[in-house]
Amino acid sequence: MTERAAGVAEVTDEDFEVEVLAAERPVLVQFTAEWCGPCRQLAPVLRDLAAEHGEKLKVVRLDVDRSPGTTLAYRVMATPTLMVFRDGEPVTSMVGARAKRRLLEELSDVL
Repeated sequence: MTERAAGVAEVTDEDFEVEVLAAERPVLVQFTAEWCGPCRQLAPVLRDLAAEHGEKLKVVRLDVDRSPGTTLAYRVMATPTLMVFRDGEPVTSMVGARAKRRLLEELSDVL
């Protein structure tokens, strides 16, 4: 796992199980790609979310091109896909960029 931006770590196929599935708090995973414009638009929203709610929710990103195993395992077909994992299981999935307010509403049961 490497820190990309304040509070948003990068995970890979190799450390996904430890960093996401075995995490003690819920984890929001952004399935992303370097070439994805909407993913870049979502980056500041996720940084803010990590900074403001990091004690309740871990926020990470996974590059679909560098980690195809995890991408295929969770049937991610588009970027950005946001998936919340709790106790090692995906509990929520959202596709597409969204404003911070909308994302907070969608994550209200997690936060």
